[in-house]
Amino acid sequence: MNAHLRISVQFIRVKFEGRMLMMMMSTAIKHDISMKGVAGIVLLLLSWSVGVTSQSNSSRAVFILGDSLVDSGNNNYLATVARADFSPYGIDSPNRRATGRFSNAMNIADLTCEALGVEPVVPYLNPSIGIPSNLLRGANFASAGVGILNDTGLQFGPFILRMPLQFEYFREYQDRVATIIGRSATNELVANAVVSITLGGNDYVNNYYFLPVTVRSVQFPNVADYNNFIVSEYKKILARLYELGARTIVVAAAGPLGCVPAQRALRTLTGECDATLQSVAVLFNTGVRNIVDELNSQYGATIYTFADTFNMTLNIVNNPGAYGFETAQYACCGQGRFNAIGTCTPVSPVCPNRTAFFWWDEYHPTERANRFIVNFFFNGGTSYMYPVNLRTMLKIND
Repeated sequence: MNAHLRISVQFIRVKFEGRMLMMMMSTAIKHDISMKGVAGIVLLLLSWSVGVTSQSNSSRAVFILGDSLVDSGNNNYLATVARADFSPYGIDSPNRRATGRFSNAMNIADLTCEALGVEPVVPYLNPSIGIPSNLLRGANFASAGVGILNDTGLQFGPFILRMPLQFEYFREYQDRVATIIGRSATNELVANAVVSITLGGNDYVNNYYFLPVTVRSVQFPNVADYNNFIVSEYKKILARLYELGARTIVVAAAGPLGCVPAQRALRTLTGECDATLQSVAVLFNTGVRNIVDELNSQYGATIYTFADTFNMTLNIVNNPGAYGFETAQYACCGQGRFNAIGTCTPVSPVCPNRTAFFWWDEYHPTERANRFIVNFFFNGGTSYMYPVNLRTMLKIND
């Protein structure tokens, strides 16, 4: 790495393993989590403590693109109802204030940074991104409500950061950084960065299946044809990341869409996972895994890795007790059936023990659930991370 760049982006690594141990064990004692749950916590701690951080990773930039699963506050600055800048969101963050994350505290984007030993990157629309030390660490371009298609999430208004705009901001970001460290060093910063993208779920739940009849369901009566269409569009998005200089790209799958509390409440009689949404998520993920193979072959290197968040999550949802959760069916914050009718609001009931719930609201995991998912990113075998996990990928690309 260029010496000028190394000096510019180097900062103190976060040493979090000890803090996690104290926090999680005290939580286990306080809330009387079962021994099986404590065992799950210990397994997580052991997997986190095997050297995710390194000196090279602590100076590595991170870029986040995608939807509400990884939006860390961009929508706070937009005229949209897709926002989480109000209580009780952020209830377990250090200052107990909402930050725009769809979580009780940290989301997948934050925890990916933490695992690399860096501070969470700043939302690109946050004015503090203009501080050079923040800018040089990377940026979060994600925006709640977006999808692969530009007509996904229309109910959230015209101002959310759809993918063409996220890419425009990524290009603009590089121009801004180049004025500080030069174009060559900027290219190196981006090439050495971890780039994570999370898309796809909204193209089903907030587009094709949003209403009983939608424009896309009329255009594509066979959902398999719709799936082929969005996968082909996604391939263009992933190729665009390469064109913008990214060389280490984590592509997150669509999660188990039929198992989120909202869909259990709305689409099933007995609360089981909705079979239709589960099947389309599998169909989509199969296509995305295939295009990861195609793009890696096209570029002759391991540029992309597929994070199978569907099976990561389903593994926990089907056996929550093994991971120390009391439920993976109900949302912590919400109301009505499974606490999942409507959204989490300032007047919604909130569970007192967030560590016992996999789901924070009707669609999004709690921080503790997100920690397990990110652990899979770095340590998962090929059944979860294909062709390699992020830890191995960083070694290959270094």
